[in-house]
Amino acid sequence: MIIGIIIGIVAGGGLTLWLATTVMRNRLLGKSQQVLKDAEEKSEVLKKEKMLQAKEKYLQLKSEYDKQVNEQNNKLRDQENKLKQREQTLNQKVGELQKKSEELKGVSDKLNSEIDTLHKRQAEVEKVYRESLSKLEHIAGMTADEAKQQLVESMKDEARAEASNSIMDIIEEAKNTANEQAKKIIIQSIQRTATETAVENTVSVFNLENEDVKGRIIGREGRNIRTLESLTGVEIIIDDSPDAIIISGFDPVRREIARLSLHKLVTDGRIHPARIEEVVAKTRRQIEQEIAEVGKRTCIDLGIVNMNHELMRMVGRMKYRSSYGQNLLQHSREVANLAATMASELGLNPKLAKRAGLLHDIGKVPETDPEMPHALFGMQLAEKYKEHPDVCNAIGAHHDEVEMTNLISPIIQVCDAISGARPGARREVVEAYINRLNKLEEMAMTYPGVVKTYAIQAGRELRVIVGADKIGDTEATKLSYDLSRQIQNEMTYPGQIKVTVIRETRAINYAK
Repeated sequence: MIIGIIIGIVAGGGLTLWLATTVMRNRLLGKSQQVLKDAEEKSEVLKKEKMLQAKEKYLQLKSEYDKQVNEQNNKLRDQENKLKQREQTLNQKVGELQKKSEELKGVSDKLNSEIDTLHKRQAEVEKVYRESLSKLEHIAGMTADEAKQQLVESMKDEARAEASNSIMDIIEEAKNTANEQAKKIIIQSIQRTATETAVENTVSVFNLENEDVKGRIIGREGRNIRTLESLTGVEIIIDDSPDAIIISGFDPVRREIARLSLHKLVTDGRIHPARIEEVVAKTRRQIEQEIAEVGKRTCIDLGIVNMNHELMRMVGRMKYRSSYGQNLLQHSREVANLAATMASELGLNPKLAKRAGLLHDIGKVPETDPEMPHALFGMQLAEKYKEHPDVCNAIGAHHDEVEMTNLISPIIQVCDAISGARPGARREVVEAYINRLNKLEEMAMTYPGVVKTYAIQAGRELRVIVGADKIGDTEATKLSYDLSRQIQNEMTYPGQIKVTVIRETRAINYAK
């Protein structure tokens, strides 16, 4: 019974649960249907709104498109109007050109007719010219070519005379305008440079304290003096000169080595071949060191920097070289100072001028004997040791072996001549001096019309006497100019040479 009651309760509860579930399901179905209905209504509203928006966008785009099309159409119509106007303008110009072409054609026809007329007249003129020329040839007794040749020769003679006169006028004018300033510059340069006179020669004198030393220098059977001469390359003369030995040689370096070696040997007292070899070798090293020091000190004194050590050593060797008796180092220092002063006066670079002046004779001190002029060899040395191109050209051109390419070169040439030509600077060998005088006179005698020549004032002036019946005044002027140019190009001389041509007419009669 109890079990039945429990079963009844359970069964009643399930029915209640089923009823509740059914009611809730119906409610949910109703709500879902309502939600679906609301959603459909909203979708319809949204659809209508989107359709309206799409229609408005379409109408807007269509309006913009129509506007653009209208603008393009307007532009096309404007361009078409412009093209039509251009076409009309071109047509008008073509018409005008056609008219002008017709006018030009008429003018061309007229010109052609005038040209034909001119050709006919030219033919008539040529005919008259030939007839006149034939008559003139008949009257003159010569052909036109002969007359032309005669006229040309006459004009050539006149041109030569006028050219000679013009050359002399130009030279005189240049002298008058440039002479004063040139003198001022040169005089100032010379006044500001003081140097010594030439004292170099080919012998050196070694003084002795007593005559007994001479025997020790000669040695047993002359072995000491022979060793000394063979090692130094000089000639040692021991004669009757009291308390003196003469060292003779053309190389000043060798003479200096021999002199210093003798001094050391005499001072030390040990004079024998082995000791002589040792002293000469030591003295030679000392001289080489002194040469380097002299070159370095010279560059420092002149304010020259950044020079190659080998070039400085060559500058030092100049101390023991001479040219016409003038010490080469003193000459180079003098040229350097003169060139620097003159370059400053002319507004040029004084440092380059001083450098070129010091090195201009560097080709005279090579250790080997080059088979070329010293100016060209010096230029090669300067180029080898990377000197400035202006310095190299000045070295090579100071004796006119190469063409001058800058203003420093003529300054070096002038200063070299000033240094060599000043009184007391050089002593010339008598034989070379006589040969130079003879060559001057012989050179002048090669010109036609020259009667006599005289080289006077130690070769500084050449007087040429010409025949008055053979050479006129104009030819005498030309002879003086040509002879001075030939001397300048073919001869080497210090300073300058004045060429004077004398032409005189003498009338002689005798009273009997």
